[in-house]
Amino acid sequence: MEKKKVSATQKKVAKVMHEFKVGELHVGKSDTIVTNQKQAIAIA
Repeated sequence: MEKKKVSATQKKVAKVMHEFKVGELHVGKSDTIVTNQKQAIAIA
């Protein structure tokens, strides 16, 4: 069985969504934490 290739974009989105779920994703360089899932995807 062949492994599926994962693009760089998919890796970035996965990393950002993990940070969002853990509560570590910030807006830019400020201390404001992202609370909206759509905003997290936009950051990715």
